[in-house]
Amino acid sequence: MEMDQAQVEKVAKLARLALHGEEAERFGQELSKIFSYIEKLNELDTSEIEPTSHVLPLANVFRDDEVLPSLPVEKALENAPERDGSFFKVPKIIE
Repeated sequence: MEMDQAQVEKVAKLARLALHGEEAERFGQELSKIFSYIEKLNELDTSEIEPTSHVLPLANVFRDDEVLPSLPVEKALENAPERDGSFFKVPKIIE
């Protein structure tokens, strides 16, 4: 599948890429090669293959939430460069 200049510009805009001159031409050639390969893959018979989202049979492993003792405030703040009561004090970065 050949990519014309308008299609290359549209893809570049969607990808937020600023392409100039030779870049746009090279990008178009590379996209054409990619689409040609995809067309070749479409020739394969996949009617007997079950759709999958991952090649390995994965399952999420969840654990129960348990309330555990947390770090005491004094221990958490003992190496803080600055503190304000029971809080870390950090420099203001947003005006």
